[in-house]
Amino acid sequence: MPEFSGLPLVIEPGDLQARLAAPELILVDLTSTDRYKVGHIPGARFVDPKRTQLGQLPAPGLLPAQADLEKLFGELGHNPDAVYVVYDDEGGGWAGRFIWILDVIGHKRYHYLNGGLQAWYGENLAVSTEVPPVAGGPVPLTLCDEPTATREYLQSRLGATDLAIWDARGPLEFSGEKILAAKGGHIPGAVNFEWTKGMDAGRYLRIRTDMQQILENLGITKDKELITHCQTHHRSGFTYLVAKALGYPRVKGYAGSWGEWGNHPDTPVEV
Repeated sequence: MPEFSGLPLVIEPGDLQARLAAPELILVDLTSTDRYKVGHIPGARFVDPKRTQLGQLPAPGLLPAQADLEKLFGELGHNPDAVYVVYDDEGGGWAGRFIWILDVIGHKRYHYLNGGLQAWYGENLAVSTEVPPVAGGPVPLTLCDEPTATREYLQSRLGATDLAIWDARGPLEFSGEKILAAKGGHIPGAVNFEWTKGMDAGRYLRIRTDMQQILENLGITKDKELITHCQTHHRSGFTYLVAKALGYPRVKGYAGSWGEWGNHPDTPVEV
């Protein structure tokens, strides 16, 4: 049986298919309840994307309570030797957020299925309706601060020459024409590249092969610390994933995102 060691962060359907029976594999489906019931990759365990967020206003994208994460990962059968493969059906937003959470719990053995369920179906691979049983009860987790930018941290870094802020929202949100918080606009110095533009629609929503050049053209270079966000750190789950896959050495997700920044009285805004 092929092992996962040596594979890049982003793997293809054929890579996963050859390893579906691997004992260390925890395969995570982040589509929707209805989509999962219709058919999922054999052995996949469904995780409602809502369980990856705190879900409380004004910043629903913040990390869930530690006890809730310990319950979730216990259900998945989390263990130090596990290799996670995660996918969704939207091009990588929820899957990328889950990879960010894996970084938060300090677990580094993971992969993203390029194109997710769309690519799996695109290659006419088999799906299943069997639901694996819950693996177990809560497991103790130690949470790491490093993968996350807090509002205070980001605010303290504004204007730094070695900082790049990747805003994954739509252009109208970025410009302030579409307002989804008390304030409209964007974080000073942020660069806007809307998340779905990084997906190749002709290749079942796989990550575009020219993403490195796109980011360099935007000034998002590997010598800078990269902080990415959207409204709730869902869309920016994809951009976090892309940066990690491209080997950016300093990447953080701003989990509070615009929900927090745009509703806080003391945050500066550009339009």
